[in-house]
Formats: sequence, C-alpha cells, structure tokens
Amino acid sequence: MSLRIATRGSGLALKQTQRVAELISQISPEIELETLVVSTAGDRDQKTSIQELGGQGVFVTDVQSAVLAGKADIAVHSAKDLPAETTPGLVLASVPERADPRDALVGCIWDDLPKDALIATGSIRRRSHLSHLRPDLRFQDLRGNIETRLLRVKDVNAIVVAKAALDRLGLTPETMNALPISILLPQVGQGALAIECRDKDFEIIQMLKEIEDQKVRTLVDAERSFLAELGSGCTLPIAAHAIAEKEEILLKASVASKDGTTLLKAEDTGLDPNLLGRNVAHKLLNEEGGDRLLNENL
Repeated sequence: MSLRIATRGSGLALKQTQRVAELISQISPEIELETLVVSTAGDRDQKTSIQELGGQGVFVTDVQSAVLAGKADIAVHSAKDLPAETTPGLVLASVPERADPRDALVGCIWDDLPKDALIATGSIRRRSHLSHLRPDLRFQDLRGNIETRLLRVKDVNAIVVAKAALDRLGLTPETMNALPISILLPQVGQGALAIECRDKDFEIIQMLKEIEDQKVRTLVDAERSFLAELGSGCTLPIAAHAIAEKEEILLKASVASKDGTTLLKAEDTGLDPNLLGRNVAHKLLNEEGGDRLLNENL
C-alpha cells in the first residue's frame, strides 16, 4: 500500500509532514509514503496581509483540494490554520501531537520592551492582545516563513512567532521570551498537528486514529468547538486554549476589538469538549458582551 501526503512547501510544513510520516511508519512500516508539495494562496502571495487574502484557510484550501481531487490521500496541516467547519468530503481524522502552544517574542523580553516599541507580526490576535496590555506599542506586518521572519528582528524591537515553529525547526534565537497565556492567549489549535483525509476512506481513517493523541484531540476539539460557535464569518481576533485539569477540561477563550481597546475573556470547565466549547462561546457572547462587540464590527 502507498500513501500520498499533501503539504505546503515551507520548511516547517515539511518538518511536520516528516513527523507524521515517522508516526505512520512506526505502526505500518509496510506502507510506502510519498510527499506531494502543494503551493497555497498564502505561500504564493507573501506581501498581502493574511486578512486581505481571506483570513483562515489561505494555507489549507489548496492542500485540501489535492486530497479531494485524488492527487493525495491525506493532508497534514498546522491545526491553527484549519477553519472551524470541516470541508465537505473531508474528515479531521487525527490530531497526533501538540508542541508548545504559546507565542514567542523574539528580539526582546516582554518586560524590557521600550515605550513605543515596534513589533512585527502578521496576526491581528497578537496585535490586539499586546496592544490591549501596552497601548503604546506600534505594529508592522510580518509575512514569510519562520526563517525569513527571524531576519526581520534587526529592523524592529521584536517579532512574534509561534513557539512550536521554533521548536520543530530547532531554531534558538539569542533573545526569545515564550509569552504566558495570561499575556497572549494562543490561537485555536496552535502547536497541534491536524491530518485530514477523504471521509469515505475508512481504512485510512482507522490507520490515522492509531497515531492520534486522544488527550490532545479532546483539547483541540474544545477549542475548535468554541471557534465554530462564534461562526466562520467572525473577523475579530479570537483566541482559545484548553488544558486538562484532573478529569475535566479547562477552556479559556477571548474575543477582542481589532485595535485592542476591548478584550473580553471567558472560561469554564467540563467533560464534553464540544459542549464546553459551545458553553464558553455563549458565555463570552451573552454574558461578557461579545455579541455586542461582534455586531459593532459587522
């Protein structure tokens, strides 16, 4: 049996695909693995902001299309790039593992950032959270692969990237500050890997379940359930992070105005990840004023 794996062509994406291939080979060494590199809209245009390109989905749609068209059998993604609603014809078959979900400030320590510091980031979530804490901060857009982004450190006071990306690529910047979630709540699914396949490929689905980390899957499901409840049309900065707390799941989430002047937070615990995600979304919308914030930004 052969298995074709679709992925983006960035160094990080290839490293993540290699890791998934290793996991598959451990349980099914007889499978021949082949990598199909797909150019995505987000890769082809590295100057336009992610929001202008279409937001979440710009790094996965073309990879998913390769699987739907039969050019590949599975797709490997960063879970944070996946929209909340699964594409028809596909299934999120496996979430095998998760690296550090935090964001990393590179070039300066958070407490040492000078007044009016210039921060480079392409994420409206990162901008809104940091500017909420430090309204004096200035921001500059940041695109490209991790290696390219790190080169920008010399032009600004600091950049913000995913800690998981640095760890997976073995990159150790001279000055790096992993930001606690009390400062910067992670993006939904950040640090986790996600594997999709066609929803009728039952044999492949079963095989991918064998490499899944059920604990990680449960936490990511809670975060994605929260995102889905807020709706795919929401363009405001959204964040959510779940952890296992004894027998329950603790889910912290937020929604903010794009300029960071308003940052609403909610949290709750529960056993069912999908129900918990919906409950936290309702709490944020109905009790914390999130519904009003969303309506103001329609």
